[in-house]
Amino acid sequence: MAVSAVSPARVRGRRATRPSGDDREAAILGTLEDMLAERPFADISVDDLAKGAGLSRPTFYFYFASKDAVLVRLFDRAITASGAGQLQSVEVPEDPQTAWHAGIYAFFDALRPHRTVLLAGLGAMATNAELRQMWTAYMSSWVDYTAGLILRERERGAAPDTIPAHDLATALNLMNERVLFAAQLTQKPTLPEQAALEALAHIWITSIYGAAAASV
Repeated sequence: MAVSAVSPARVRGRRATRPSGDDREAAILGTLEDMLAERPFADISVDDLAKGAGLSRPTFYFYFASKDAVLVRLFDRAITASGAGQLQSVEVPEDPQTAWHAGIYAFFDALRPHRTVLLAGLGAMATNAELRQMWTAYMSSWVDYTAGLILRERERGAAPDTIPAHDLATALNLMNERVLFAAQLTQKPTLPEQAALEALAHIWITSIYGAAAASV
């Protein structure tokens, strides 16, 4: 009888330590992120994710409709973290050209911790409209911000008034995207990341301020 009396408390204690829904969801997300560091997204299955998270396949589907849904959640989290705090004040810095140079590096530094997730998301965009919409919104915010800074430099007479600021900002940001991911994916031709960043900074500064812009 004594054993019977204490058994319910023990059972309740064991149940209290079971993973919560949030824990299981986090385990699935963490499993995919870890696996992306080792193999392409296309080679990862729902069974892989469920097993890696310590869950059954039916339990996996309780939290996510597909492996693509897991990637979408990770991708959203990655670009949110990358964009947070990156769009700064439009106040004129003491050395604008150095500030542009630093901004190029800041953009890539913000993306680097989420490299594998971002590359997987970009690779899956052709067949996933939700990923495309997220990335479009993210890049559009950078284009709008950059266009505002270019207009500010033109209004104060520091940069020549050439092609529309928004057109220039769009081309420069799309160039960033292409050069970065070509370097990360080791496509040919490509540049090592450091050389790519320096080349991008040079192109941005000369495009905004003119060919006579001072080197930084």
